[in-house]
Amino acid sequence: MSDSGHKPVLLEEALRFMGAMRPGVYIDCTLGLGGHALEILKRNARAKIVGFDLDETSLEEAAKTLAEYSSRVKLFQADFRNLLDFRQIISFEEVKGVLIDLGISSFQLDNPERGFSFNLEGPLDMRMDRRQKTTAEKILMTYPEARLAEIFKKYGELHHTRLLAKKIVSQRKLGLLRNTTDLKKLVEETYRWVPQKNRVHPAARVFQALRIEVNQELKGLDEFLEKLAERCARGTRIVAISFHSLEDRLVKRAFQRLACGENREPLVRMLTKKPVTPTPEEMAVNPRSHSAKLRAVERL
Repeated sequence: MSDSGHKPVLLEEALRFMGAMRPGVYIDCTLGLGGHALEILKRNARAKIVGFDLDETSLEEAAKTLAEYSSRVKLFQADFRNLLDFRQIISFEEVKGVLIDLGISSFQLDNPERGFSFNLEGPLDMRMDRRQKTTAEKILMTYPEARLAEIFKKYGELHHTRLLAKKIVSQRKLGLLRNTTDLKKLVEETYRWVPQKNRVHPAARVFQALRIEVNQELKGLDEFLEKLAERCARGTRIVAISFHSLEDRLVKRAFQRLACGENREPLVRMLTKKPVTPTPEEMAVNPRSHSAKLRAVERL
């Protein structure tokens, strides 16, 4: 979960590790509402932004946010993993920083029509890019029981996923799985949920797993980071902000491989020995930032 309104997560830390006061191009791979990008443009008159986002609505809102600086901004509705296909538009020799904020924004989460939140009744959608055909509903209605169980275990890190998958298949046959509220109730019944302090609601993990599967969020992430580092010029800094252990693990391992070399010269140096996390003050203002972890490297 990335932005809370106009409160980009780990803002000062992200800008510091990107070295965002240097003149040049900064790529925001997951623009969201443009919070990080706006601060770069405000603080650095010699900065240019290239922004990517799959969500058309978010991109439109970001364009409004960045309108004052439009002469220094280029925005694209595209998957950041296809970033290297934009070589004719992006001069990588001029790129000084790359930000990859892997969270979902509050703008998306708080819109019930998007189906991302288990606390809001809405359709079982969860698509970042509404041009694609695969939705959470399609997955829940068509995936075999075994595959559903695998997804909830792998992407939600849940137990008893076979039982959950079995109940989903049973409910869908009866036409009782119609929206996010139905799914939440089914999850609560399966796990006999009783709210307890510091316990994550199991529906949060189920919705996370479905969202990852719908959007293929983890697919090719480590490969992208390696190809990006290879393409970037010396001194370029890459900053990744993750919001759950699956993402963070992929980022950590990719950065470690790049820093250690593995049968070749190291491509980057680690800027963060341990992940940087939000301060208590930030978490108090923006509770959705609590799980954020920032890792950064610099191209050698």
